[in-house]
Amino acid sequence: MSALWHALSDPWSGEIMRRAFAEVALLGITGGAVGCWVVLGGLSYGAESLPHAMFPGLVLATLAGVPLLAGGAAGLLVAALAIALAARTPRIGGDTAIAVVVTSLFGLGVLLALAPATPAGVQALLFGDILGVTGRDLLAAAALAGAALAALRLLHTRLLIAGFDRATARALGASPWLADLALLLLLALAVLVAVQALGNLLVVALLIAPAATARLLARRVPAMMVAAAAVAILCGGAGLYASYYLRTAAGASIAAAMVLVYLMAIAAQLIRRGTAAQIA
Repeated sequence: MSALWHALSDPWSGEIMRRAFAEVALLGITGGAVGCWVVLGGLSYGAESLPHAMFPGLVLATLAGVPLLAGGAAGLLVAALAIALAARTPRIGGDTAIAVVVTSLFGLGVLLALAPATPAGVQALLFGDILGVTGRDLLAAAALAGAALAALRLLHTRLLIAGFDRATARALGASPWLADLALLLLLALAVLVAVQALGNLLVVALLIAPAATARLLARRVPAMMVAAAAVAILCGGAGLYASYYLRTAAGASIAAAMVLVYLMAIAAQLIRRGTAAQIA
């Protein structure tokens, strides 16, 4: 029994792991809440595109010594302008414009990050450094969680109307376009903060996987948001355990745990349906 307790408690004896788990918990609350609306609103592609579009801005901000939030915001602005210009080409649709611009910007960011003259620390923007979070990072994550939950509470009714009845949303006093815009702004803010810990390639897992899992487990939006946050936090702890004992990358371990739980939820649902069909 003492050996089991030692195995469970030993990873948390250091300040680094405790800070990492606190960061994952705070980001999990935000990602779970915002991610549910992203999944319900069919904005998963947008959630994947945002980190890639802002990547050159993050790299340039790191090289110039300015805050990542400023670089990421500038990267998003450039991406939005480029998409708007590309979409005006008669033979290129909006989806194609987004794909071309986002892929080009991400490729540019990777070239900058992996260039021989670029400091090695810049490459961490791709995969994050959850074990290197500071007190300032925790404060930013806590502020993000508070702001996101408050905004979602205020927008809850409008998001419900716009998300489930877009055809009559305007007649009910809710604009689908404004609801989507507000959600995308929250998503962009969440990505800007989370990318510093989980990296550009793994932040999407935090936003989509727990929410997708929760959608299989809950039928009401509030319950879905709670379930998504719980899944994110539990997977964050499991990923940190795996990283500690298996000596794997912490961010990748957390993302893998989230995807694994999602696959388990799908398998459980398929088994339940098969059992119900046999009984019927």
